[in-house]
Order: sequence, then C-alpha cells, then structure tokens
Amino acid sequence: MQRLLTVILACLGMVGALAIDTYLPSIPAIGRAFEVGPVAVQQTLSVFLFTFAFMMLFHGTLSDSFGRRPVILVALAVYTLGSLGAALAPSLGWLLAFRAMQGLAAGAGSVIGQAIVQDRFSGAQAQKMMSHIMMVFGLAPAIAPVLGGWLHVTFGWRSTFVFLALFGVLMLLVCWRLLPESLPPEKRHAFHFGTIAGNYLKVLGHPQFLLMSLSVGLAFGGLSLYIGSAANFVMEILHLPETAFGWMFIPLISGMVIGSNWGGKRAATHTPGRMRAIGFGTMFVACVLNVGYTAWAGDAVAVPWAVLPLMVYTFGLAVAMPAIQVAALGLFPHNRGLAASMLAFIQMMSFALVSGLVAPMLFGSAFRLACGVGVGLAASFAALQLAGLVAKPVADVHIQK
Repeated sequence: MQRLLTVILACLGMVGALAIDTYLPSIPAIGRAFEVGPVAVQQTLSVFLFTFAFMMLFHGTLSDSFGRRPVILVALAVYTLGSLGAALAPSLGWLLAFRAMQGLAAGAGSVIGQAIVQDRFSGAQAQKMMSHIMMVFGLAPAIAPVLGGWLHVTFGWRSTFVFLALFGVLMLLVCWRLLPESLPPEKRHAFHFGTIAGNYLKVLGHPQFLLMSLSVGLAFGGLSLYIGSAANFVMEILHLPETAFGWMFIPLISGMVIGSNWGGKRAATHTPGRMRAIGFGTMFVACVLNVGYTAWAGDAVAVPWAVLPLMVYTFGLAVAMPAIQVAALGLFPHNRGLAASMLAFIQMMSFALVSGLVAPMLFGSAFRLACGVGVGLAASFAALQLAGLVAKPVADVHIQK
C-alpha cells in the first residue's frame, strides 16, 4: 500500500511538471502560429508559474478544512478543462488564459501530497517517503520534453495540450478509485478566511521557516533557470532540433532520481545535517565544473560536457532538499497543509521569477547560465545558515474555531 501511495503522490506531482515541460519544444512554433516574438511566448510559461505559485497558498489550507481527497479531485477536473482549452486556443490571449487556469489547479497534488506524507509518516520515514516520491516524480521532467518534441513534430503543438488533458483525466480516475483520505473530519479546521489569513501572516513571521523555504526555492532556482531557458539552450546554444530535448532533461532529471534513491536509503542512518552538507557540497562541485567548462569552451559548448554538471547538481539537490523540507514542515505539526502551501508557494514563486524574468536575460550564453546557477546556490546556502542562526523552539499555528 505504501508503494502504491508513493506512485500516486508522485504522479500527482507530475501534473505540474508535465504542464511546464511537455510544451517547451513547441515554444518557437507557438510564436510563429500566433505571429508573436519569443518574449511574448515566454509568458505562457510565466503566467502558468505565477498562478501555479499563487494558488499553492490555498491548496494546503483548503485541504486542512475540507479534506485532502476532495480538493485534489476538484483541482484535477479544473486542470483537465484548462488543458483542453489550451489545445483549442484561437489566439495567444486565450492560450494565456487557459495556461493560467492550468496553473491555478496544477499544484494541488504536489502541495497536498506533502501534507499526506506528514499525516501518515514522521521523522526518517517521512524523509524517506519524500525522497521516493521525488525519485518517481523525477521521471516526468525527463520524459515530458522528449515526448513533447515527438508530439510536436508528428501532430503539431496543440497535441501536447491534448496529452495533458488525457493525463488529467487518468489521474482523476486513479485518485477517485485509489487515493484514501488521510485527514479525518475530527482533525480538520473550520474555514474562516480572516483567521486563515492571520495564520499565514504568523507563518511568514516565523524567520526560521521563511529562511528554510527560501533556501529550498533558491536551490531549485538552478533547475528552473535551465527549464526556463530550455528552448534557447537546446536549439540556440547547443544547436539541436526539437526532438533532442532529452540531451538536457535526461541528465538533469537522472541526477535527481539517483540522488533521491541514494538519499532515501540513507535517511535512517545519516543525520539531516549530514545530508544537507553532502547535498550542498555536491552542488558546489557541479557549479565549479559548469562555470569552468563553459568559460573554457565559449560558444563551442557541446553535449555531453555541457549537461553533465547539471546531473551532478540535481543529484546534490535531491540529497539536500528532503531534509530541509521535512524540518521546515515540522515547525508546524498541527497545520501541515498550511505550512506545505507556504513552502510550495515560496519555492514556486522563486521558480516563476527565475524562469520568467532572470532566464530571458541570460539567453544565448551557456557561461551566463552557469554563473546564474552558482549565484542561486550561494544565496540558498546563505539562507540556510541564517535559518540556523535564528532557530527558536518549535512554534505551532492554531486555527481558531
């Protein structure tokens, strides 16, 4: 049963990842279809990410009040409708609207999935479960752009959104039949908007939680920088076709899958501090290799050397992040959904800002991208160290009935 739950929660996390990565090979074609430039088409990613991040503030809280399962089912239905609308969009404006609709619903599974893990497990077991979920979830970003490239070449760019709608229907049926409710009615909180808003402010006022969440978001910024630049990196910098996105995403995600597997097996024997040290040390080595190679190669960067440091980076990311996430959520044991929402919001807002604003400024240069990842890692490490300095006794937020 635990393995089945792991697969279901990982697939729920894939919903958002597929919506981000599957259509990336089609970005130039969408621009040609609607006669707009690359910056305008980039907004189809930015709009999705901003609405994705914004709604993450509420998915967990809604599940604290109404249960985990109902919120996931409603979100999957909305996501499926948004995907179908995007496939039929007659203009860029409509495509942006339906991408926003997708974004509002796509994050429910990943946010509530974290809360479900915390409902059912604790300590090293929860960390191990999170690592296993990340390992299975990691398949989506590796497969999605490759699948999207072949769908685009064979059927056109709209077929990628048809695929997303079909995946939404599949997950809706799976969750309807197989996903159990992990939050019984007696443990739910009454839904009072004013009280909930006040509790969000209390969470934001917890400096240790805020800094740990920021550390997670900034570390994932390295991943989001390359995802936001994927079309430019693969087709303009590496000079590869639409069907070759696997050269970037397979190493990128393989590192995460291998790191998650390695970290999950050692969650019970290695302290969280040691896991964080190993993870950040590995990411630092990856940044040095990446900056060094791109500085030496200049405009002649090529596979596999241009992507191998990304594999090392995501290995370290997968080792370090579960320990930080579990510790951050552990600060609010009676409001895990709310804490998971805030953690996911900060992470995804970092993702949206980096991929939507920072990535376009670094287009056309592998060296600038490598330096951008290094800056994000340094900021992530600084935030984690500050979190340790401001640590205080575990505080909890209680919703007033």
